[in-house]
Amino acid sequence: MMEYIGATGAPVKLDDVPIKDGIDFHFILSFAIDADSSGAPQNGIFSPYWAETLTPEAVAGVKSRHPNVKAMASLSGWSLGSKTLSWYNPRNRDLWISNAFSSLKTLIQTYHLDGIDVDYERFPKHSNDSFAYCVGELITMLKNHSLITVATIAPFYTTVAPYVELHGRYGGAIDYVNYQFYTDKLRSPKKYLEVFKNRTLQFDGNKVLPAYEVDGRGIQGDKFFEALELLEERGFEIYGAMIFSADASAAGGYYYEERTQKFLLNNATRAFVH
Repeated sequence: MMEYIGATGAPVKLDDVPIKDGIDFHFILSFAIDADSSGAPQNGIFSPYWAETLTPEAVAGVKSRHPNVKAMASLSGWSLGSKTLSWYNPRNRDLWISNAFSSLKTLIQTYHLDGIDVDYERFPKHSNDSFAYCVGELITMLKNHSLITVATIAPFYTTVAPYVELHGRYGGAIDYVNYQFYTDKLRSPKKYLEVFKNRTLQFDGNKVLPAYEVDGRGIQGDKFFEALELLEERGFEIYGAMIFSADASAAGGYYYEERTQKFLLNNATRAFVH
């Protein structure tokens, strides 16, 4: 299972989130951004902008208490304050990769991270293949240097194309696809099944995780779990799920984290939490 945490700046705590044994639970710290505090691009030099409560000590502590927990950094996200973020085509691709590798190496070692999640959500109208090349080479380098063991990507309906290109060229280094199904604003299990099927055709079907936004867009409440059951009935093996986010779920006592983990333990041969 995978869960985003820390994006809103609310003082959310890792230890407050329920974690069941038997689940590979990935906390995705949100976000590490290659921009300064005003949103100006920093050419691959990433800095942490997640909640201040998500300290290196907090990450190390929850991992020591729960050996099934891993921690990741999500790259970019939608915005930094009021500044909307976007992928930009670096003038020197190899310099961007070098800067990203060095800055993320420091973050990974400081925060005891196990992986990265790629969540660039806007792209130039006249883009080229710089995103696939830069990000694909970055993931490959981090894995080849044994700095990370897991890498995920987080496309949604308007960003499918650059992520399909990335996955097509570097799919061997990408472990899971955290497709943001809630952005499709699906309201019924039947429609969820339809879109899920289409996305598994674009990406490796075994990598695509169902996703849910707490008190947000798309399918909500019991219908999400009905959708999971329908997916299994139609032959999809549900290896895990992605939840956005712990920040929103705190007020409800992490009901969806509890219920999703129970579903995964009861119905899946392997389980991951986003």
